[in-house]
Amino acid sequence: MLAIATAEIATSLCKFEDFSANVSNMAFNSRSSTIANCSRGMALWLWGTFAFALFLGGFSAAWAQSVDPAASDQSKIVSALVEELRGSGEGASFLVILNEQMDPQQIVATAGAEDVVAKRAALYAALTEHARRTQAPLRAWLDAQGIPYTAHYLVNMLEVQGDLKLAQQLAQRPEVGRLARNPLVRGFEVFNPHRSAWSKRETLPVVSSSVSSSSASTTLPWGLLDANADDVWALGFRGQGIVVAGQDTGVVWDHPALQRSYRGWDPATMTATHVYNWFDAWGRDPNPDGACPSDPQIPCDDDLRTGHGTHTLGTVVGDATGMGDTVIGMAPDALWIACRNMRNGFGTPASYTACFEFFLAPFPQGGDPLTDGRPELAPHVINNSWGCPPQEGCDADSLRQVVETMRAAGIFVVASAGNEGSSCSTVRNPIGLHDAVTSVGAHASNGVIAFFSSRGPVTVDGSGRLKPDLTAPGVGVRSAGRLSNGWPTANLTLSGTSMAAPHVAGAVALLWSLDPTLIGKVEETEQILLDSATPAPSADCTGGELPQVPNPVYGHGRLDVLKAAQLVLADRVAIALEASPSRGGTLSGGGAVAPGTPVTVTATAAPGYTFINWTEGDVEVSTEPVYAFTALENRRLTANFRSPGRLWFPLISR
Repeated sequence: MLAIATAEIATSLCKFEDFSANVSNMAFNSRSSTIANCSRGMALWLWGTFAFALFLGGFSAAWAQSVDPAASDQSKIVSALVEELRGSGEGASFLVILNEQMDPQQIVATAGAEDVVAKRAALYAALTEHARRTQAPLRAWLDAQGIPYTAHYLVNMLEVQGDLKLAQQLAQRPEVGRLARNPLVRGFEVFNPHRSAWSKRETLPVVSSSVSSSSASTTLPWGLLDANADDVWALGFRGQGIVVAGQDTGVVWDHPALQRSYRGWDPATMTATHVYNWFDAWGRDPNPDGACPSDPQIPCDDDLRTGHGTHTLGTVVGDATGMGDTVIGMAPDALWIACRNMRNGFGTPASYTACFEFFLAPFPQGGDPLTDGRPELAPHVINNSWGCPPQEGCDADSLRQVVETMRAAGIFVVASAGNEGSSCSTVRNPIGLHDAVTSVGAHASNGVIAFFSSRGPVTVDGSGRLKPDLTAPGVGVRSAGRLSNGWPTANLTLSGTSMAAPHVAGAVALLWSLDPTLIGKVEETEQILLDSATPAPSADCTGGELPQVPNPVYGHGRLDVLKAAQLVLADRVAIALEASPSRGGTLSGGGAVAPGTPVTVTATAAPGYTFINWTEGDVEVSTEPVYAFTALENRRLTANFRSPGRLWFPLISR
């Protein structure tokens, strides 16, 4: 058989050589004599080669048997994961990241989408299709083995539960690029006076001695005044038309300072719809969570000590006037949705990714994020008062691809810079270190940087990037929370860069409410915030002796949303639109326009509501839902609606 095979190979090779000879030499010899002559010489060569191959084959077979079959692929498994799996008898959760990853900027460019909703839809469609297609063989193999996994699409990866043997098997698959840890890390940490430095929890719970947690306040939180949010409200812009998201420890959705602005709340029917407005990345399986309802579709905040997620969201949108208190949030007329990314203060790269996937295209609890997402329900802004420290297992590159995709989608991502100051280059935790997010440090009421606020430049990834981008109020910040007896309060005072970031998230909501043409223009909006920040010169961490701006302590300076609004307006006038009641209908046509511009504003009643009229102050200006006029100066118009089952008319003078 070997002789026959060798002769056939020789003949086929000679046929190829004969074809070449005939082409080049116009067949000097007959075809039969050429094959015969070639076959004799080629056969001798092949027999010699075959014998040598038998010798090498025996040697190489013995050599191959002495090597681990997976050795050549073990470089795909990060060393920290190997050590973790070796030390874990029951295995661990890890991330299987595929070779094929998509470029979100390229997706948007190819789609040619200008509208922000169209961008999100294009990204969601492309990323999910790519993930389903490229993950299919791997998912089929895992299903056949009975191995549990969770599929993701913002990064083309699977979260898998298994041991080192499974990791080695996965590393041998050609579609797998690398296997990384999915460590359970502290998302935030309280200040411990026995430690010499802040860890990474972005909050220091300290109840103010001057304000009782149980008493109502008659003055706005100092942070809102410091950022000049009330001056933007005076123009008629309070965040209306904007949806802000928070991913954190969760949220007490029915807190009196937050319920009114929850997107899932219907004040007309006094009912809540949590689907598409809340997602719990931890669910309730396999272990019940005593701090939360048995149904994971119902929002909760499992941080019973400080209500971290509730507090931070309160600084974005809180309004405690119904509690006999004051507004406590930067953008009290914006709506909110939320996601619990941490359980008992601990999160993983996978849980953080799951929340971002929910925000790009909200889906029901228990649904499939790759097929059930609705990108048209995505929020405009996301606040992130948490970190994922490399020293606890997170890669410095963790979540970079995720936040870059959100930026490409036109979603503004704000992040706390961290509480590891006052040393230089302590902005080192994802996501605050990444260029695609606006990172926020904390300053006190006197304008001085908080000692705990992390400083730049970023060196953990070798970039030398300037961070933080700017600072905001973060010391003694009053917001929503719970008392020790469980009762809600609007006077819980906390400190940290966790408290600073929500001020910036709320500022973005105000600017996009003022000028809807800015919505989705993350780069432009970020630059407006930086250009309008109050300069705070510093030489610290600059490598020089002279104070400079920007710098790695304050970034570009302290947040001033009024100056930012003035930059947005420039020489234009502001047409502010408000609905009364706030959920009575949707309004369009307002914003910043040049003087002399024809303007048409439209009021569309929500289901069950009836449009009444447009008023300015207490003067009726139109009884038609479509009202046209020429913009000559700032105007603040209110569209009045009648609530279902309720007779009501505003006080007006004709």
